[in-house]
Amino acid sequence: MLWWGMIIRICVKCSDGFWARLLQEPENQQRGVDYDGYVPSWMPGDHDGDYVSLDIDAGTGKILNWKCPTSAQLAETFKFKRGVKVGKLV
Repeated sequence: MLWWGMIIRICVKCSDGFWARLLQEPENQQRGVDYDGYVPSWMPGDHDGDYVSLDIDAGTGKILNWKCPTSAQLAETFKFKRGVKVGKLV
């Protein structure tokens, strides 16, 4: 069965229980420190810090509503110095 044109919409309430780690390829080297707390403002959707909302293309697995965070947003979230270069995601 083909799944093209179908979207999986995920919405999870995590309140202040959100957790994320920033890893850099190819060795999955950790950048900055782990983040936990409210959902960062750069995550997609109207979440008020409490929800993770993702639209996923069922045919490709790609997140449709994702907008790449800026280097400044990542630096603030993961507490690393702005001079650290984070490669652009393709």
